[in-house]
Amino acid sequence: MRFKSYFVYALMAGISMASVSCSDDETVAEGGLYQWGDDNGAMSCNNVLFNADGSENPNGTVIGNGSQDFVFKGTQTLKKGTYLLKGWVYIANGSQLTIEPGTVIKGDKGTMAALIVEKGGKLIAQGTATEPIVFTSNSPKGQRKPGDWGGVIICGQARNNQEDMQIEGGPRTHHGGSNDADNSGVLSYVRIEFAGYPFQPDQEINGLTLGSVGSGTKIDHVQVSYSNDDSFEWFGGTVDCKYLIAYKGWDDDFDTDNGFSGNVQFCLSVRDPRIADTSNSNGFESDNCSDGYNIAPLTTCTFSNVTFVGPVGRDNFANTANEYINGGAYFPNNGSALGKFQSAMQIRRGSSLNCFNSVAVGFPIGLIIDGQRGNTVDLAKNGDVKVQNVWFAGMDILGSDFNGIYEDVLYDAVNDAVIDANQVSYSHTYFMSQPGNRVFDDASELMLADACNMGVNFMPQSGSPLLGAASFDGVDGMETVNYIGAFDANDDWLDGWTNFDPNNADY
Repeated sequence: MRFKSYFVYALMAGISMASVSCSDDETVAEGGLYQWGDDNGAMSCNNVLFNADGSENPNGTVIGNGSQDFVFKGTQTLKKGTYLLKGWVYIANGSQLTIEPGTVIKGDKGTMAALIVEKGGKLIAQGTATEPIVFTSNSPKGQRKPGDWGGVIICGQARNNQEDMQIEGGPRTHHGGSNDADNSGVLSYVRIEFAGYPFQPDQEINGLTLGSVGSGTKIDHVQVSYSNDDSFEWFGGTVDCKYLIAYKGWDDDFDTDNGFSGNVQFCLSVRDPRIADTSNSNGFESDNCSDGYNIAPLTTCTFSNVTFVGPVGRDNFANTANEYINGGAYFPNNGSALGKFQSAMQIRRGSSLNCFNSVAVGFPIGLIIDGQRGNTVDLAKNGDVKVQNVWFAGMDILGSDFNGIYEDVLYDAVNDAVIDANQVSYSHTYFMSQPGNRVFDDASELMLADACNMGVNFMPQSGSPLLGAASFDGVDGMETVNYIGAFDANDDWLDGWTNFDPNNADY
């Protein structure tokens, strides 16, 4: 299926522009600010600003001419302002789009707007704590919903375990290579809101998708809110990330696949009890590959200092799809199917995800070491999966051994059968055997408070047992702090740049 793609419309002045070289099949107008070409059926140009009617204007209100897929080939800076993003817009190999702090980019629903960085392209979106860059819905205040537009996709040239991959979400773009130090730019002090338009049934773009993004890329202080699919998903790559927020997403909060090996530290996940996906929503969902094969590079990412706030114990929660879990005021009625909540952490299909110094409260299941496909159970038994100094509180059950099984019993995931209903799951046994892990019946024992008027407790108060309880023995490449979870009682990295009520924000 061929998808139309338009581009972002912007108010701006003082734009720096550069001419571009064109491939052999391009026909490019000579001279002038606009040099046109063809890129495999998509329009390419070295300028991004147009008038609303698609006419050329370097100081116009539209990025892209709105006629078909738009490929940007050049170097350009978007001055601080408010823009409209239309359709699927590609930043091509060798090109760079810079966005100034304080800029707001609104995604157009009718054209499934998405911004896509291709291999060799760069997006420089360096906001500040006082002037974040915001990607959000173009719907009116009070009417914004998950899936109002596409999302942000960044593709790089680091390794993955499928070599050359087409990115999830439908665009033509491929990712993967051999340069683990590849640099796709900067995403810092950025919010991404109401993304995930379902361009086909059960196929949505994530809030932020990272395909084979290399370690030369800078990603920190990124909040994804009300995504209609995963909030964050990594497909291979080596990029390190810090200070991430997954707020009230539809499916999984942090999804890692295809050999992702980066370090991720200081993350907050908060769920809306009324929103869960038909695939069963998790905090972590981690695979090596979809069929579970043990192929290199392995998914060996490491997370530390994550705080997960699930739905259990909030707002009279009941884990019933389409009854209690009905989307509430945020149901978009766009074909996205509702389901149930599952676990704080599901590690499966040959993944060796590691997690340290983290806390999760209020999920139906704490941990699933899923052995249905691949060798994750063997990896865990051999010490290649590490879940250490992780605290669970207020879980319905501690562990399960199989996707969709809400019983803490010893289970044969390969043959989908109970081994012994009188024994706890392997996942339960594994969790309790790991150094520093603890289980609390009630989250109140952790002494958490609401710091952002969300009605959700996640910030440790003075005297919380989380403070001073961290251990980084055997953990490399992380900032050493003394607390479990994403926050110290005296250091709130959410200040200034976040927004936990984006539906009512004035943009």
